[in-house]
Amino acid sequence: MSTIKTETLSTPSNATVPVDTVVNGTAKAWVNFNGTGTVAIRRSFNVSSITDNGTGDYTVNFTTAMVDANYSCSFMGQGLSTNGWWRTGQPGASNVNGFTTGALRFQTPNASWAATDTDIATLTIFS
Repeated sequence: MSTIKTETLSTPSNATVPVDTVVNGTAKAWVNFNGTGTVAIRRSFNVSSITDNGTGDYTVNFTTAMVDANYSCSFMGQGLSTNGWWRTGQPGASNVNGFTTGALRFQTPNASWAATDTDIATLTIFS
């Protein structure tokens, strides 16, 4: 394996960006998946699989582990049967510390904060 060290990247049109922005400012993992029935990944980056832990309770497993468990996540879910309204996820489902280097476990709540399956779920990880 080779290593290239530089401070700035440049395009043919001379647009530049610091390498730190590319390394630290891009998503380290993301996934769009079906959260009802048989859970299935629709598209993803750095996500090896989804585990369905029960109603509205999912674990996203990373292909390459995070450097540590101090990353940030953003989640959105769409309930198609509920006229397309969106809800947010809750990391640390079922009183489990959801943040690990290899995976993130989270729940998708309904309007009453009870875990419920979501038709389409998206999760993005920044580290």
